Amino acid sequence: MRRNRRRLLLIVAAVVTTAVVGTVAFVAVNLAGAANGIRHSDAELPTAAPGVAQDEGEQNILIMGLDSRVDEDGKPYPQEIYDAIHAEDASVGGYNTNVLMYVHIPAGGGQAVAVSIPRDDYVDYAGAPGGTKKGKIKEAYGRAFAAKNDELRAAGVAEDDAYQQARDAARTEEMQTVSQFLGGVPIDHFVEVTMAAFYRVAQAVQPISVCLNQATADTYSGANFAAGEQQIDASQAMAFVRQRRDTEYRNVFLTDLDRTRRQQAFMVSLALKLRDAQTFTDFGRMQDLLDTAKQYVAVDKGFDLLSLASTAQRLAGGDVTFQTLPVERFGTIDGESVNIVDQKAIAAQVSALLHPEPASTTEASSAPSEEPAATASETAAPSASPSPTSSVYTDSQQPMRSGSVPCVN
Repeated sequence: MRRNRRRLLLIVAAVVTTAVVGTVAFVAVNLAGAANGIRHSDAELPTAAPGVAQDEGEQNILIMGLDSRVDEDGKPYPQEIYDAIHAEDASVGGYNTNVLMYVHIPAGGGQAVAVSIPRDDYVDYAGAPGGTKKGKIKEAYGRAFAAKNDELRAAGVAEDDAYQQARDAARTEEMQTVSQFLGGVPIDHFVEVTMAAFYRVAQAVQPISVCLNQATADTYSGANFAAGEQQIDASQAMAFVRQRRDTEYRNVFLTDLDRTRRQQAFMVSLALKLRDAQTFTDFGRMQDLLDTAKQYVAVDKGFDLLSLASTAQRLAGGDVTFQTLPVERFGTIDGESVNIVDQKAIAAQVSALLHPEPASTTEASSAPSEEPAATASETAAPSASPSPTSSVYTDSQQPMRSGSVPCVN
């Protein structure tokens, strides 16, 4: 009797082990195969500038969210997507990177940090695309795309080939500009996401929990939310992360910085949903996400999908803190509303976030710093715009930690 029972247990254990190994192998094969359908870009990745620290084994990923209304081949979205995201059609919008997030994953574990770069920060362009040396950081991509596309078409390059080469030139310029702006930091990988990709991902895992400090509505983005924690669908998720004004409530004042904060909050909530819904072991959901990636996402040629899935699963576990880079004041340059920033102070802050000193060293070296000198952008176009000292701005500068649904404006 005991011998038969032991034999039965061994058989069951063997079956379970085979099933687990087979499942893992199935997921791995499918993920690896799916990678063949995702656009891998030849864009040039920035290496660390001389004197900038980089630990062996760390990963630095730039997430670029485009406001374009077309897919990775320049083709229009299905009409149902335009309707759902309140984005009109393919003729609207350009190639601005309205979302820029630099994600640092330390070597050997440790908490990751995601640094959001406000899209209107006025910066030096790394390659002066189209002869333009300065501008909003979000526009580096679009300016480089337009300049390269015009150049190639004038040289007789076929339209589709010119388009893809121009997109690679745009990615290179945006990454080089971001790297330079953050103090010469390396970018090991990038993930480029279109509006449609965001919507499809939200569709695959909806509903998603978010929390708002007050009720708010906006006719431009389609936002219409009650105060407090609530569950939203994919269409509402698009409105949640795009809203930057309120058109209904007199006591609600929102800015672009609140939109950045919303994006961070949504990523935290999305990570919680991915973890709690066991998305990474749900073949149906994974297939939906993979199908989305093939049409609406681009990555660098060295970024394999298995690595991306592993990274996403780790971050879904709550091991990340979100930071927003500071803005000195709001201003106007060449008729454009911009964020005036202190690039040297930002580079120092990013360096401290990526490679913090031991606590004792930090305490010993803490001393009042001198006032930063005026930047070229400040002297180029004086502005009477007020400094961003409101409670809205102050809230946006507080670190956001993953692990629970955060409440935002």
